[in-house]
Amino acid sequence: MQAREMAEDYPVTSLDADALDAANLMGEHRLPGLVVTDTDGKPHSVLGASQVVRFLVPSYVQDDPALAGVIDEQFADKVAEKLSGHTVRELLPKERPELAIAEADDTIIEVAAVMARMRCPLVAVVDNDRIIGVITASRLLEHALPR
Repeated sequence: MQAREMAEDYPVTSLDADALDAANLMGEHRLPGLVVTDTDGKPHSVLGASQVVRFLVPSYVQDDPALAGVIDEQFADKVAEKLSGHTVRELLPKERPELAIAEADDTIIEVAAVMARMRCPLVAVVDNDRIIGVITASRLLEHALPR
């Protein structure tokens, strides 16, 4: 089976998109992440839901999770406001990691190898540098495992 056959329509976002909109999209659709495109619409990176969470949680709580127990609910309710006025670009790591990407004619094993090596729950499928869909880890397992 080729990547193009497994690829699904999947929401994408751009580098300059509103960070809160991207986070809401992930939350509403329970997505593990979003493929981020550059200004030309080509795949640039993946914004994982864990990166959004990391942006929201203060660094001192990340360093000492025991401190999370002393933060009151009012603070927790306002944590999403931290995303306001920020772009997706600002949520991405400073050092751009390699993009989890597969060519449309890659095999299921080639896609699995990219996903495993990159430790990324989704792989962008491209044809001539244009995204034609995304393969999530659950979609890959659906096709790889016997029913």
